[in-house]
Amino acid sequence: MSRYFTEDHEWIDVDGEIGTVGISDYAQGQLGDIVFVDVPEDGKRLAKGDEAAVVESVKAASDVYSPVSGTVLEGNPALADEPALVNTDAEADGWFFKITLSDTSELEELMDETAYEAFVAKL
Repeated sequence: MSRYFTEDHEWIDVDGEIGTVGISDYAQGQLGDIVFVDVPEDGKRLAKGDEAAVVESVKAASDVYSPVSGTVLEGNPALADEPALVNTDAEADGWFFKITLSDTSELEELMDETAYEAFVAKL
């Protein structure tokens, strides 16, 4: 499995044609205590960069963008009852949605973990 990051602080783990998307630990730290997450509905088609989800914290509401184009397989049902999962485990159990990738070449435009860490260090 490969993990990639966007400059908007989304991550995607790719396993074959399936990607699991969430926000980075850095992003959840900037947002503060997360109180609500609205994940995309199953079957929704997304283009790379489309607004896919909304995350609300005590500080602000933020859009979560799709790092790739594809079709949503499922949203994370656990986030409806426990949005704080994003705070406690942003890069694992706090994932937002799974997507079937329609163009794997889009991954080439994303950062790997090392590049993302260097990007965040400059912020």
